[in-house]
Amino acid sequence: MQLHQTSGRWRLGLALSLLTVFLWGILPIALAVTLQVLDVYTVTWSRFLIAFGLLAVYLASRKQLPTLGELRSASWGMLAIATVGLGLNYLLYLQGLAQTSPTNAQVIIQLAPLFMGLGALAVFKERYNLPQRIGLGILTLGLTLFFKEQLKTLLTAQATYLLGNVILVVASIAWAIYALIQKQLLQKLPSASIMLVIYGGCTLLFTPLAAPQHLVSLSPLTLSMLLFCGLNTLIAYGAFAEALEHWEASRVSAVLATAPLVTLLSVPAVAWLTPSLIAPEHLTVLGVLGAIFVVVGSIAIAIGKNQPQTTEK
Repeated sequence: MQLHQTSGRWRLGLALSLLTVFLWGILPIALAVTLQVLDVYTVTWSRFLIAFGLLAVYLASRKQLPTLGELRSASWGMLAIATVGLGLNYLLYLQGLAQTSPTNAQVIIQLAPLFMGLGALAVFKERYNLPQRIGLGILTLGLTLFFKEQLKTLLTAQATYLLGNVILVVASIAWAIYALIQKQLLQKLPSASIMLVIYGGCTLLFTPLAAPQHLVSLSPLTLSMLLFCGLNTLIAYGAFAEALEHWEASRVSAVLATAPLVTLLSVPAVAWLTPSLIAPEHLTVLGVLGAIFVVVGSIAIAIGKNQPQTTEK
């Protein structure tokens, strides 16, 4: 099987990865406001529905909607697995969150981009050179320090948390599988066409769990936050899919690992501007040091010298 080869435009891939990180980093703030009124399933279903609708209108206006012939050129099995993988990631994340806590879930779900990077090394024959391997070690150390208090909680958690943690690990694996298949699908379809199919499929998957009748009673603030979440899904995953076209998946995953830093930097700013919406977070000195290590490690992986990829047939 011929594996996907990147375009080599790594600067564009880096820029798209950073855009994804920013959007994913600020998303929890909007979700926190929205979830004060709506359940998590309706919010997730709405995000996919908004993203699917807007992307369909955009592609139709540019006469770029995928044809049946184009869709047939891709593997329907891979499209189905990618759709189920992303939908399963959302569903299992919510279930794991319900059985543990937000901070606990935030720690475990960071395994997702790491699993993606390790999978890229095995599947796409991407290679880390020595500086990149050192960067991976620094990144891992940084994440450990950054989430020190949460990791302490995990080590001393009661048995009721164990199942939730296992579910979150599976959710991380599901996301990594989706991301790796998404990269392979780029051989046959443009990223926008792939995301249109996945958004539509995920919308159908979440329809039985959603309560759309609650949307008619939303306040202007909650409705605007929900619309932002939908736009966030469209732009962030679109940028992520396009980044995989131009840059190695292992390096994209390294940049994505910095998303929690954006969240923790954004929360104090929003809390200061609008204290009624969200409570501020407080970092310890050890947490700040861990954050620096995460950034340094991610940069080392991202800008390390590129090594040729091999192609399997």
